Amino acid sequence: MDTIISFFKNYVARLTIPKVSVIDILEILIIAYVFYHIIVWVKDTRAWTLLKGMVFLALFYLVAMILEMNVIIWIFNNVMVIAAVALVVIFQPELRGALEHLGRRNILRNLSLDSSDEKSKRFSTKSVQAIVKASYDMAKVKTGALIVVEKNIQCREYERTGIPINADISSQLLINIFEHNTPLHDGAVLLRDDQIVAATCYLPLSNNLSVSKELGTRHRAGLGISEVSDSLTIIVSEETGAVSLAMDGKLYHKIDADTLTLRLKEAAKRGRERKVRWWQFRKKKRIAAKRAVEAESSKEEEVSRS
Repeated sequence: MDTIISFFKNYVARLTIPKVSVIDILEILIIAYVFYHIIVWVKDTRAWTLLKGMVFLALFYLVAMILEMNVIIWIFNNVMVIAAVALVVIFQPELRGALEHLGRRNILRNLSLDSSDEKSKRFSTKSVQAIVKASYDMAKVKTGALIVVEKNIQCREYERTGIPINADISSQLLINIFEHNTPLHDGAVLLRDDQIVAATCYLPLSNNLSVSKELGTRHRAGLGISEVSDSLTIIVSEETGAVSLAMDGKLYHKIDADTLTLRLKEAAKRGRERKVRWWQFRKKKRIAAKRAVEAESSKEEEVSRS
């Protein structure tokens, strides 16, 4: 008891409130924002369980320091260097996912030196219609399917796990690939531009703990590829015939054909074109508002004259 009292007298009682400037407040807000997003991200991964174990060890170390358990403190101090390296190894998949997610942010993408000679669209309206038709035709007969539509990040690593196809996108070909008891039906199909690049591709499974246990491997694979790339993945359930969509690390269940068409059209547009169209939309909105004000003022003038 005397040890605890002396600890508070020597350390806690001497604490004073330092002078706080605007820069200090800004720095605290930035650190708090970063830590909040790290915690939210970690909470949906298997790193959350490991993090709770680390917090427990930190509390145990603090108690050992207060009670002056010298042997335990010596063990902790000597193991700390090894633990730092071990943490990097243990959290390697999570750290990689976090860096990839950061790299997909628009603020960094706009700083990259993209070629100005790129096509305005990744794939045509005909391909969009073929993908939607194939998805819902397979859904009607409960044929399981997993279709990955690439955007900016090319999935070369997972393309090599499949069988090369290199054919134009058509609903008939997609349906035939996922037909039961065919050599290519198992795995994912990878689409790039207007081409079916490969079939039977193996995708990484998501470690997201919030995913329902009712969902099978196909849904976890679709969610997993959306976590490591900016792709758009269509999942057709073999059990229910429902069409789901995985993008940006999120899973959208039971979407209709109109929603899927809209998402595919958005994915077809390049980043440069999306930016231009956004500014065009804002300009049209300002013009429309200006015309509405002018129309109201003209009506008021006519009323006052009459």
